[in-house]
Amino acid sequence: MGKFVVVGGGIAGVTCAEQVSKILEEFDVEEQPSTMLESRFPNIKVIESGVKQLKSKEHCIFTEDGSQLVYEKLCLCAGAKPKLICEGNPYVLGIRDTDSAQEFQKQLTKAKRIMIIGNGGIALELVYEIEGCEVIWAIKDKAIGNTFFDAGAAAFLTSKLISEKPEAKIPPKRSKYTTEGMKKEARTKAKADNVGSALGPDWHEGLDLKGTKEFSHKVHIETMCEVKKIYLQEEFRLLKKNSLTFPTDLHSESVTTDNETWPVYVELTNEKLYGCDFIVSATGVTPNTEPFLHGNNFDLGEDGGLKVDDHMHTSLPDIYAAGDICTASWQPSPVWQQMRLWTQARQMGWYAAKCMAAASLGDYIDMDFSFELFAHVTKFFNSKVVLLGKYNAQGLGSDHELMLRCTKGQEYIKVVMQNGHMMGAVLIGETDLEETFENLILNQMDLSPYGEDLLDPNIDIEDYFD
Repeated sequence: MGKFVVVGGGIAGVTCAEQVSKILEEFDVEEQPSTMLESRFPNIKVIESGVKQLKSKEHCIFTEDGSQLVYEKLCLCAGAKPKLICEGNPYVLGIRDTDSAQEFQKQLTKAKRIMIIGNGGIALELVYEIEGCEVIWAIKDKAIGNTFFDAGAAAFLTSKLISEKPEAKIPPKRSKYTTEGMKKEARTKAKADNVGSALGPDWHEGLDLKGTKEFSHKVHIETMCEVKKIYLQEEFRLLKKNSLTFPTDLHSESVTTDNETWPVYVELTNEKLYGCDFIVSATGVTPNTEPFLHGNNFDLGEDGGLKVDDHMHTSLPDIYAAGDICTASWQPSPVWQQMRLWTQARQMGWYAAKCMAAASLGDYIDMDFSFELFAHVTKFFNSKVVLLGKYNAQGLGSDHELMLRCTKGQEYIKVVMQNGHMMGAVLIGETDLEETFENLILNQMDLSPYGEDLLDPNIDIEDYFD
């Protein structure tokens, strides 16, 4: 069989396959395939089946359709599974892949009110994109987007959430990623509980996220709370409890009982209880390692991912891993950290392919430059968001200072400084500072002499440091 096998059809697996296929003559890609790969790269063979068992000592993989694949090098890119707040409840929906996103759109067309649990990227995108449906958003933190922002940036974005949406959406200054629908016959082959590839940065493009009502968006945020209990309609009726109406006045202390009947009810740890049509669980993911652990002695990270070294190699011979399934266990650059993001999965898949090919040829390659500096560009609430380095002062303790510049409704700029050196930055809006700040973080120039002039809007620092 093929020399190299890649398991996983997400961005890490596809990138790995594309990169390594330029070097090798025969190649296998497994699980959640795209036939586009076969047409673009004749030396790639796509197999649509999940992995049943990995026998690492025999260098062999068994698939659910009965195939047996012997590999010289193997790269595991099976992604991660959503952490659902409640397994098996028909009214709890996790959004992780294109199938679950389409199921969400279908459910939303019939909904008057939904509850979103979680404070990560998907939750942030959902609460802004949904129209014509009341949204109650429960987060365990004091402010929205705790993974990405501090309280100041959260306040800047919250003002955009409660204001009317602009007609025009900001076009991304990068390649657009879209999905090409698989044939229905192919979809039915997959088991219902199979996890597809993670959603890319443009996942809600092409989805009509509208509920039954005519208003634009209506969002209420419940902070510092989690789900205490979920009741189905009949269970709730027997308990004779009261649920709350959708809050319209944030400053009012009065509580109004909801007389409407809902399919499901959610009791929060702050003792508030709301009815809704369904619940979206957006509370993060766990590495999808389960199919590969039986009989194999992988070293696992604290988060359950497969530990990989600085060449994406796991603890077992000839097995590599990339994307959400792995945990980076090398000594990282002072301004890089692993986050289970689509952009990082792509970088890891590309680098893993280079490492596999080099090892196969007996060569050694240096670590890729993309791991020198953490950099992530995304869009929240129709605002461009750029995160660089230790953007939230991760791991710096109290030994740092922050510099801020904020123009209400236009831009929010935060710079993390340590001993006169820039360690990270958050840029929201069209600031045009990302390239300059990226270079200043990488070259670790002493910026002490510039002080607060660094963020003076009257000084064109892009030209100054060019």
